[in-house]
Amino acid sequence: MSSFEMNDLKKIGLGLTGFGIFFTFLGVILFFDKGLLAMGNILFLSGLALTIGPKSTLQFFMKPQNYKGTISFGVGFFFVVIGWPIIGMISESYGFIVLFSGFWPTLAVFLQRIPLLGWVFQHPFFRSLMDRYRGKRVPV
Repeated sequence: MSSFEMNDLKKIGLGLTGFGIFFTFLGVILFFDKGLLAMGNILFLSGLALTIGPKSTLQFFMKPQNYKGTISFGVGFFFVVIGWPIIGMISESYGFIVLFSGFWPTLAVFLQRIPLLGWVFQHPFFRSLMDRYRGKRVPV
């Protein structure tokens, strides 16, 4: 079985991740509604676990270089659940950026290959920005 094969669990995981991002966005738009933010976090994490697998998810969050992001994301989730959504989202955002900073180069390549938008991201200004902030470590 190829690791890029799209089975039903990965499809469900991508759907849950998408709904998690949507609920988080909706919670921020609706003045940091803690219910929507907590639901978005739960859906995002469960979708991530279904997409890449539970073992890979635990390995990703428990890497020594990801401890700072994992702790920050967890503390932010705790603050959202106890009713302090603004502090929680600030902490979660920092943790998200630290955890997923290794994915930015992959995202940059993806953006450069989109038909109309790629032309903008292939401009020398954006290309130099992407080259400057390219990560050196492998995300998963």
